[in-house]
Amino acid sequence: MQITATLNLAPAEEAEIAAILGCNAADLNTRLNACLGASINEYLAMFRGQKVFKRGSDMLEYRLLLLIETAFNGVIPDERTVSSLFQTTLTESRSLIRSVISKYQYQLRTHVERTLSASLTAASRQNNALDYTVVINSQNVVDELNKALADIDGSLSPVGKKKGSVSTYEISPSSYNRLCAKFGVPPNP
Repeated sequence: MQITATLNLAPAEEAEIAAILGCNAADLNTRLNACLGASINEYLAMFRGQKVFKRGSDMLEYRLLLLIETAFNGVIPDERTVSSLFQTTLTESRSLIRSVISKYQYQLRTHVERTLSASLTAASRQNNALDYTVVINSQNVVDELNKALADIDGSLSPVGKKKGSVSTYEISPSSYNRLCAKFGVPPNP
């Protein structure tokens, strides 16, 4: 079903919203349409009595789930992105993402795996004697990688923060190869 909405935004509002969504003014319509799908699905579930929430946190979790499925194209967002959309602190956003991943774990399984696979694909190393490094801006992604390692073999080295960095993580070659095998990612040399 095709749904069309018209918004009357001042140029300053357009610029502000584009900055929040991390796009330029020319791409704003596309980004808002992706969010529109999430909001319409939320209303339709409410109208049909499928999602009736008693707590505000349940509604926020459901909204984030819908955004992951639509606006984020099945990728688990990082804490800064969620903070900019939900007006929360990084700690609150981390908790919200963790709650959504846990509460909707079966529904989000393929999305979480896709996000973890993307992190593994982005990992690289300078030579065979070094660990793999990757920039990960979400503690929840690191936690999910470490959960996967624990499921594979509890004796494997965890994904850990590179000393002196803000969001660069190191993965030992053995852990990296086992994670790649689990998620079907061709390992980088």
